[in-house]
Amino acid sequence: MTAILLLPAMILDALLGEPATLWARLPHPAVLMGRLIGWLDRRLNHGENRRAKGVAVTAGLAVGAWYLGTVIAALPLGWLWQVIIAAILLAQKSLVDHVQAVADGLRRSLPDGQRAVAMIVGRDTAVLDQSGVARSAIESAAENFSDGVIAPAFWFLVAGLPGILVYKIANTADSMIGHRTPRHEQFGWAAARFDDLLNLIPARLSAVLIAVTHGWTDPHPILRDAPLHRSPNAGWPEAAMAVVLDVAISGPRSYHGQMAQFPWVWPEGKRDLGAADIDRTVTALWRGWCGMVALVCLVVLF
Repeated sequence: MTAILLLPAMILDALLGEPATLWARLPHPAVLMGRLIGWLDRRLNHGENRRAKGVAVTAGLAVGAWYLGTVIAALPLGWLWQVIIAAILLAQKSLVDHVQAVADGLRRSLPDGQRAVAMIVGRDTAVLDQSGVARSAIESAAENFSDGVIAPAFWFLVAGLPGILVYKIANTADSMIGHRTPRHEQFGWAAARFDDLLNLIPARLSAVLIAVTHGWTDPHPILRDAPLHRSPNAGWPEAAMAVVLDVAISGPRSYHGQMAQFPWVWPEGKRDLGAADIDRTVTALWRGWCGMVALVCLVVLF
């Protein structure tokens, strides 16, 4: 049943994305999730027992999301609401649009490319050269393909609307409070670990989809480079994207004026990158998406 509902949801998302006219009038569900998490952060993230409070918040968010999904699915025309909400919570078209905007900006000028990539990465973008802009866009595309497309689709496939809602609120919590900063190291610990757990299978599935849809059958470079990433999951789709495009990504970058030394992913790949390489990344995103659609079709059939 969930596979049959996931197919139209994926197609709706791919066709419509996030219509600006709609979300200019209504708050996006992710925005509502963010407001709730921000309120809990302000109310509870102080004093003693911050880790315990964070565990309680993470558990409460997950239980609440599961209950909400169960209630909506049980409503009259529940199948329709599930399709619509799943389409809203998937992000293929939005991801492609943001990544393509970096290529378009870079073709106009380096500053335009820097401004476009600043919308999707957290590093210092004003210091990036053309290759740095392109590399940042490719990395973000690969990571967000897993987080924004494959993971929510996977959890909808496994557990329907409750599953995708639990995943999305966990992923939102991780992005807001799951940081190793003095404020959030304790309070956000559970959110970060829960998000890591929920992305464990989808991240590796994303790597497989990217590789297989490009005819790449040698797992060794992906297995070699994926564990080099500071995240236990993000390295998998990034390593797969790097090898199929034959580009070197990751490497040194600047955060808040401080250089961070990260190892190269697929260091054998080319390092002189530009807008054309971002275009190839967009094509790779669509090929990976088609691979996921094919997988869902197989589940429907068998």
